[in-house]
Amino acid sequence: MTDVPAASSASAAEPLSALSLDASLTVADVRRSLAWYRDVLGFTVEREHERDGTVIAVSLSAGSIRLLLAQDDGAKGRDRQKGEGCSLQITTAQSIDALAARATQAGAVLDTEPTDAWGVRVFRLRDPDGFRLVVASPRAR
Repeated sequence: MTDVPAASSASAAEPLSALSLDASLTVADVRRSLAWYRDVLGFTVEREHERDGTVIAVSLSAGSIRLLLAQDDGAKGRDRQKGEGCSLQITTAQSIDALAARATQAGAVLDTEPTDAWGVRVFRLRDPDGFRLVVASPRAR
């Protein structure tokens, strides 16, 4: 067991007050993932990052969400499982049913159909690498 040093009174008095949480996902095929996030969920491409003429990452946005898709270099094995034990929740004021319909029309398979749960309207799906996404609206629309 490791001892954790006691917090100083200054840090204990002021807990983290974050403005956002951005995500970076390592993906098997950055072009395929870019198309999925753009076409299925409606993300916008902010910037493509290249090295020696090859796209190695793509910065995406959707409202205040920022997402970086980085090409897996294979150093840890090309077939390693991604996205287990984690899900990313996207909260929106938009119609969950309309967003789910857009996703399925673009070829996505939903893990769960739109439903009301815990005071929100929600659906779940996975990206091409298996990363789990939850799309929720604080009010049924």
